[in-house]
Order: sequence, then structure tokens, then C-alpha cells
Amino acid sequence: MAQRPDILFLVLDTQRADRLSCYGYDAPTSPHLDAFAAKATLFQRAIAPAQWTIPSHASMFTGVYPSVHQTVQSYSVLPSELPTLAERLQEGGYFTAGFCNNPLVGVINNGLRRGFYSFLNYSGLLNSYPNQAGVAPKLLDRYRQGFKRLIAKLLNQVQDAFARSDALLALSFTPLMVPLWQTALSFKGNTVKSLDAAARLFVDRKGVEPAQPVFAFINLMGTHMPYHPPRRYMEKFAPHVLRDREAQTYLRRFNSDVYGWLAPLAGALDDRQKAALDGMYDAEVACQDEQVGVFLQKLEQSGALDNTLVIICSDHGEHLGEKQFIGHSLTLYNELVQVPLIIREPHALSQGETIDQVVSTCHLFHTVLDAAGLATPEESVLSLLHRANGSDEGAAKTQQVFSEAVPPQNVLNLLLKRQPDLIRDRACDQPRRAVWVGTHKLIETGDQFLELYDVHEDPQESLNLSDILPENVEVLQECLQAFAGQAVATVDPAFRAPGFDDPEVQQRLRDLGYLED
Repeated sequence: MAQRPDILFLVLDTQRADRLSCYGYDAPTSPHLDAFAAKATLFQRAIAPAQWTIPSHASMFTGVYPSVHQTVQSYSVLPSELPTLAERLQEGGYFTAGFCNNPLVGVINNGLRRGFYSFLNYSGLLNSYPNQAGVAPKLLDRYRQGFKRLIAKLLNQVQDAFARSDALLALSFTPLMVPLWQTALSFKGNTVKSLDAAARLFVDRKGVEPAQPVFAFINLMGTHMPYHPPRRYMEKFAPHVLRDREAQTYLRRFNSDVYGWLAPLAGALDDRQKAALDGMYDAEVACQDEQVGVFLQKLEQSGALDNTLVIICSDHGEHLGEKQFIGHSLTLYNELVQVPLIIREPHALSQGETIDQVVSTCHLFHTVLDAAGLATPEESVLSLLHRANGSDEGAAKTQQVFSEAVPPQNVLNLLLKRQPDLIRDRACDQPRRAVWVGTHKLIETGDQFLELYDVHEDPQESLNLSDILPENVEVLQECLQAFAGQAVATVDPAFRAPGFDDPEVQQRLRDLGYLED
């Protein structure tokens, strides 16, 4: 029996695809990822199933869309009847480990840590190690570690309470609280420390049984707000900020105004503000890229990459003023849901391949299980590796790709309290759903507003074609309506929208050129 591969699942939280040079960005923000992609498969149009962290991770961990797993709020808990990727791998004999810098994944008690034999949190006042396994420490160290675990547990419970309470959330956005949780609570975690720990696991394999394969999930927060890149990256990507006092004042205000990360803009950013955000974001991207490059080099030099399936992706992107939005709470525009996805198979024959077809990152669940030899036949056919290997069978079952944006309720309550007219005028209180079929993408906001875009010709989504192509809107809306009608009670690991096999719907899609005979 062939040795099963180790699996590295690296999530670059809040990383936009269009800000990586391997995706065509004109600034050299990602030389290390570019070099890695040259030996891997790059998916040009990978779509996140949701616009923010919790529902997107829940989909990647379960293989179903948010309307099925229903983990769409900060207070949601993943249904127990849905096995997670880590649980499936652990049951299949894998050593499962998490190295997480996002408190929404590693601290909040939402079920996303289920199945991890070892899980390390790097966000919080103290690093915490829930379900951490290893060699028993000496007696004095045991007492010290026990005390730290107790304190970390209490702090995590406080953070969990803030995620579930409107009043506490509002308190956390006050001028006195913001500096506390951004600095003392290490909001963005510790990228270098988490990558060093993950590298040691792959290289030293401490606590791993002989011949036991490893699954490691890593979440990095380097490109998440606030923006404080090292000066040398600012000098390269945002030199204008170093010279412009007004830009510096704007960024100080921006970095401390957490409410501003969530709310739509009342008007467009001016050129100076937009350039400041763009430059600082690019600087953060480049800084994280170098850190990831060092990590991958360690694995390669040790030989650990030789039998490792590597998946590098993002859970969502970020608005930086486009369409008068900031952050990632509300929309389904490409800035948020078109994410990077790079997969490198061990011993792969093809290198530097590019897949242009639209795919969903919720199928990373099926991809990992298939690579581990643990997928059912129904799951195996949905593996994204079949695209890279030229199989049409998986593609035929995923012609429609979806994404869903349910506004985070505690955030929405805060927005409605402060700017009710703006929120309702921009329909920020309405859920959004989108479907990609062929070259077109339809966004449905609430039950009234429709937007149709040709995402190949117009990736910035600047021209709404809904009035020009009403027949296309109608058939894609039928796809969305069928998708929305999926019964949550029936959980299918190979979930795809009902109605896809409906002969009438298929014929209409074929007539419009979305499907081939």
C-alpha cells in the first residue's frame, strides 16, 4: 500500500487573489508564492462559499454551503451531525494539528476545532493549547502549564462572550477597548511563531506515530486589518505614506476605527486615502509572503515536502474602498469571494498548471479526503485534483458554483443603530446569494435587487448586465431559487444545488450556451 501523504492546509486569512503577482498583480507582492505556484496548480477562479471567516471555514471543513451547515453567525455552532475534515482524517489515522491566528476559528466555541488532536491558538493575551497532546511535563512545569491553561481558558471564555453579545461587542469598539484587544490580546496572532511550530511538526514529527501521516491546518492573519507592516515593506509598497502626514493621520484613524472596518462608506475614498490603504495592504501581503516562503523552504530543505499535499488558499478577500465598501462583512463582489487557491501534489507530473474554470473552495473538503484515501465515491468525484489531472467527471458535477452572504447579526445590529438609513439604502441588512455559470455571475440581494456580470470580460464588476440580458438573469435566478430551496434537514456530503438535474433548467442553460451538449 502506498504511503498516504501528509497534508498542509494553509489559509491566508483575508488575502485577495488580485493582490498576488502570480494572479497578475503588477506589483511584486508575492515572489515566494509565485515560485511555489510555478511548481503547482493555480486555480484562477476559486470562489469562497461565504464572505467572512466563520461560514467560509465551516464550508471548507465540511464540504457543504452555508445554507446547509448554518454556521453563519459569531454565535453559531457547527451541527454535530456534520463531521468535520479533521474528524474524518483523525478517524482515518491522521495526526491532526491546528496552528491558528484567528480568534474566530481558534477561540470562539463554534465547533471548528473538532477533530484536532493538537490545536494551538496564537491570538489572545496568552497562547492557548486546547486538546494539546504531547509528552507529560515535569511536575513543576505541569503546574505552570496548568495555571496558564486555566488563565487562557478564562480569557477565551471572555472572548467567546464578546462574540455572542451585542452589548459587549459594542463595548469592544469603544476608544478605550480597541487598543487593548488589538495589542494586549494579540488580535492578529503571531505568524512567525505559528509557522515555526508547524514546521517542527512536519520535520521533527514529535508525538506522531511511525508511518502516521500528518494533517496540519494553519490560519495566518497577516493581511487582516489593522495595517502595521514593517517599515522596509512600507518603503517598497507604500513610500508615499512615509512622506505624507495627512495619509499617516488617516491610517492612524483607520487602524483604530473598528466600526469603520464594518460599515459601508457614505462616499468614495479620495485618491490619497485609497492609495494609502492599497499600499499598506500590499506591504502586509509582501511581509506575509516572505514569512510563508521561509516556512516552505524549511519544509523543502528537510525533505518534508516530498510526500506532502499542500493547499494554499484564503477564506475571503477584503474591500479597500471599492464600490464604497470596506472590510468583508456584507457583499459578494469579487474583492471578497474570488480567492487564491494553489495546490501542489506530491510527486505530481504536471507543474505550473493553471485551471481557468470556476471552482468552490468548499470542495477542498473532498479534495483532501480523496488525497488521503478516505473519500467515498460520491466525495471523490468532487475533488479539485480531478480538474488538475484532466478529469471531466468532477467538473460535470459542479457546473454551478455558489456563494452566500448572511450579514453577521451582531455587526448588523451595531450598523443599524449608528447609520440605519445608509445601511438600508445599501441593502446591507439583506442576505445576498450569487451563482457562477459559464462566464456570468448573478448576485441576488434580498428578493429585489439583481446584478449580472460577465466576470471574464469585467472582473471588476463595473457593468451590471441585468437589464441587457434579461433571459440570462431569469435562468440564473432559477438556479439561485433552487439553491435557496435546499432543505437543511438533509445533509449530503456531496451537496450541490437541487434543480441542476432538472431537464428544463439544463435545457435553458444549454440554450444560453452555459452547458455543452
